[in-house]
Amino acid sequence: MKYPETPHNEKERQNALNSYAILDTLPEKEYDEITFLASMICDTPMALISFVDEGRQWFKSNNGLATTETPREFAFCAHAINQKDRTFIVTDSREDERFSNNPLVTSDPNLVFYAGVPLVNPDGYPLGTLCVLDVKPKKLTSDQLKALEILSLQLMKLMELRKSTIFLHDTNKRLATKNKALDKFVSVAAHDIKSPINNILSLSSLLLEDHAPTMEGEAVELLDYIQTSAQHSTHLIDGILSYSKNANGISEHRENIHMKSLLQDVADLLISDEHVQMTIDADETTNIYANPTALHQIFSNLISNSIKYNHQDQIKIHVKVIETDSNLRIRVFDNGPGIKPIDKKRIFKLFSTTANKDRNGFHGTGIGLATVKNLVENLGGKISVVSEEGKGAQFRFSLKKMEAQVPA
Repeated sequence: MKYPETPHNEKERQNALNSYAILDTLPEKEYDEITFLASMICDTPMALISFVDEGRQWFKSNNGLATTETPREFAFCAHAINQKDRTFIVTDSREDERFSNNPLVTSDPNLVFYAGVPLVNPDGYPLGTLCVLDVKPKKLTSDQLKALEILSLQLMKLMELRKSTIFLHDTNKRLATKNKALDKFVSVAAHDIKSPINNILSLSSLLLEDHAPTMEGEAVELLDYIQTSAQHSTHLIDGILSYSKNANGISEHRENIHMKSLLQDVADLLISDEHVQMTIDADETTNIYANPTALHQIFSNLISNSIKYNHQDQIKIHVKVIETDSNLRIRVFDNGPGIKPIDKKRIFKLFSTTANKDRNGFHGTGIGLATVKNLVENLGGKISVVSEEGKGAQFRFSLKKMEAQVPA
């Protein structure tokens, strides 16, 4: 018997094999189907997907063979990986000096015929073989050899897909860890920044309350400016914190939501002025299985914007909900100043604002609509705006319908 040679780049080859995280994994249907086809096409009682590990060959799929591994020094596949550019064929192992006294030949399973196609990864490392075996001498036809080679190529594609899936899974885990750390940082940073700003607000308020009558007009204006700037900074920090938190965890909690009731709750919360009129056009039967906090945030942002940036004596807001088989189509209309064509493409970008000022003379933070877009997309929808300057705005978005999870 002749022992197989060790490849000159064995360390790198072994690292390549380990990168697929396939050794010692459970049987999988996709791999077993390949060995079944190989056995049927080549008319052999056995077909294997074999990986040459350090000190052993291990079978991911072993159609027709009871064992899951054998010592590497007895492995036909350990010879096959040393000629990675062609199929390794042994017609009759009993007459081949390399295998004639091999325990796999002289005793169970009494291998005689072997044909193995090396499984070579994109970097050129042979990982193992797709092989067919028989207990009697055999020759494969050219079509059988071609089919076996095609199956080996498909097997390698399956392996690459596995590797990509593992990479994506690991990347998602790392991103999740980083997101948790980022969320914590944002919360701590927001708290640390808001504390001195709140002190500024408190001190400036005290000065204005206690000393405004004795101050010069310029000093009062300066304190008013300080308060306005501090309030704007607080709103900005709250917006960043809201954007960070609401974009994550949308799928963590979902429940069946009655749309008309939710919209009425938002209206009751935001509208206390008799000069603001909001109408809700939604069927009593319209429900959606979604995250209630996310929906509340979407409508709160859109409706509060319709109020804040509207300088009409009578503010009118209309919300229409249209239900289809797959989603809800929602329209939020207002009679505000509208949006310039140049602003339509960027209003949903974080920190992008328009020239419009709210009823108190403030510009927006550029966070509210970015948050809305993020939430809508995370709920499986899309959002857009239709508007003419001076003729109000209509925000259109969809929400994907999902089936409620029934407890097991």
